[in-house]
Amino acid sequence: MTPASGPDLVRRLGDICGARFARPAGPADLVAGAPARWVAAPGSVDDVAAVLRIAAQEDLSVVARGAGSKIDWGAPAAPVDIVLDTGRLAGIRHGTPDELVAEIGAGTPLRAVQAALDRVGQRLPLDPPSPGATVGGVVAADEAGPLRQLHGTPADQLVGLSYVDASGAVTRSEGWSAAWTPGPDPARLLCGSLGALGVVVSATLRVQPTPASRVWVSRSVWTPLEMHDVVRDVREAGLAPAAIEVDLRPATPALGAGNRPAHPPAGPGTLSMLVEGGPAEVAERVAELVAVAGGDAQAYGGPPDWWRRYPFGPGDVALQLDVPVGDLHAAIYALRDAAGSAVPVRGSAGVGVVHAALPGRLPPERVSAILAAVRGVLLGRGGTCVVVAAPTPIREAVDLWGDLATLPLLRRIKHRFDPHARLAPGRFPGSR
Repeated sequence: MTPASGPDLVRRLGDICGARFARPAGPADLVAGAPARWVAAPGSVDDVAAVLRIAAQEDLSVVARGAGSKIDWGAPAAPVDIVLDTGRLAGIRHGTPDELVAEIGAGTPLRAVQAALDRVGQRLPLDPPSPGATVGGVVAADEAGPLRQLHGTPADQLVGLSYVDASGAVTRSEGWSAAWTPGPDPARLLCGSLGALGVVVSATLRVQPTPASRVWVSRSVWTPLEMHDVVRDVREAGLAPAAIEVDLRPATPALGAGNRPAHPPAGPGTLSMLVEGGPAEVAERVAELVAVAGGDAQAYGGPPDWWRRYPFGPGDVALQLDVPVGDLHAAIYALRDAAGSAVPVRGSAGVGVVHAALPGRLPPERVSAILAAVRGVLLGRGGTCVVVAAPTPIREAVDLWGDLATLPLLRRIKHRFDPHARLAPGRFPGSR
């Protein structure tokens, strides 16, 4: 088949999406550093399906994009033919408050959903760090924040998912039933696939009442081992905080900014725990938690300034460490030893998932050596060290995922959902 020319394809995409919503891609449309050719912003699920049918007919690659907050995650996605912008797939279908579920369009900003639900005293128990993220992007990345301690990731909150597959077929898959029992696999498989298995068009998620009271308990920690000991004591005490987060920095942290309270700045790290519930219950649990945490633990009415923020920025090498919670300190020590110094580490210490940042100026071979050393330590501990994002020279040179035990299975899943590898090339483990 002879590929369509640029102007012809823009016209065809414009016939589907509207002329204002189909255009040649520009410098702002890079995907993991790779240029794209066209951008289409369909306004309905049927339009998404039509765009993907054109991509199938012309053998064009497609990368879905919401707010673009995670568009630089994963391997270089070259070549990128069509960026499918989901921003027009916005809206919330929420019945009576006692239903405790809401169907949300993929392009809806999460903050808009939370604001709408807050007006009726409800929320989604999701708090990912990416600013401005859409619901579709959060689900596609399975991106979780501090609340993962008690509520899990977006995959755990799914009731159902609608997506369009690589052929342009629309599918509705149940993730968890209304009674919250496990359902079929496809919905959960799409969580964390970064659009490489299908384009998410809507998600039905669990809703819960907004807690009446929220209090943070924070204390200084001087070493990863001290962090480990406090987390162990808190977990064994059965106090069930909604979040247990750690922030470890190479230098002593600064005081809180703006109107954020300054949580203990004495040590090079802070462990902060969130307690939610009714006022009397929270007050009792906070008093117990302060006693169990020990040290300079104190209660605060708001979060520390680093709460819900990644430790990396643009240009850094962003890592995710995922290990059994009892081995998290060993993983952090391994990273420090491999890097030759302390590196910023932040994340959910209570479940063993944290992020770290390496300088983007490091030579690719140095980053490869650090990754090899850390992965060697984690191999026998059931942990992983994944490169989330990195400057292009490093991204192209290093192994982003390492030796995943599930790699053969992931490749079979990718072939099942996208046999011609048109969706989000390079953004799924083993797909490059």
